[in-house]
Amino acid sequence: MKPKLIIFSSGTKESGGSGFENLVKFQTAAEIIGVVSNIEDGGVRERADRMGVPFIYFPAPYTAERYQEIVKDADFIALSGWMRLVAGLDPRVTFNIHPGPLPEFGGKGLYGNFVHEAVLKAYKEGRTTHSAVSMHFVTPEFDEGPIFFRYPVPIMPEDTVQTLAERVQQSEHEWQPKITDKVVSGKISWDGENPSTLVGAQLS
Repeated sequence: MKPKLIIFSSGTKESGGSGFENLVKFQTAAEIIGVVSNIEDGGVRERADRMGVPFIYFPAPYTAERYQEIVKDADFIALSGWMRLVAGLDPRVTFNIHPGPLPEFGGKGLYGNFVHEAVLKAYKEGRTTHSAVSMHFVTPEFDEGPIFFRYPVPIMPEDTVQTLAERVQQSEHEWQPKITDKVVSGKISWDGENPSTLVGAQLS
């Protein structure tokens, strides 16, 4: 029996959820039992309806009790463009994908294009040579859980936020399903408390 995976993906009223759709199309080693969004009728719901994946609308407040109720039937929880701080979830089985190098370009306020803006600024100042796709287990603070995957994405001198975002997204779509499979199959794991127990990390 496949492990059950639930995906959290905010998106916007007009778009979003491409990572979630990519996971579904890849047919990962997990059974995707639903997708959660804080936007009732947006891009994530459109993709979910089109692919026949159960959609769960999750408005505020974002309390531990409400998170726990939503994920009660899931074995693993994937955050894929989820723009809210999580609470009360098991850090051993909750993981996130981040569109930039961690830990340098993570934390509160660094998401989406804000990450790409910060990375480009650092590149122009000579403080970094590349961006990255990062994946990490989720703890109560933004982007502070153990990093188990990081893949460099080149920056071109002529890059804009948009062109860099497109290149990072291409790498996200390539790697997120493959690494998700490693997590749900136990090839990447940790005990939820001590980062030194992390097993199977792939860091470039």
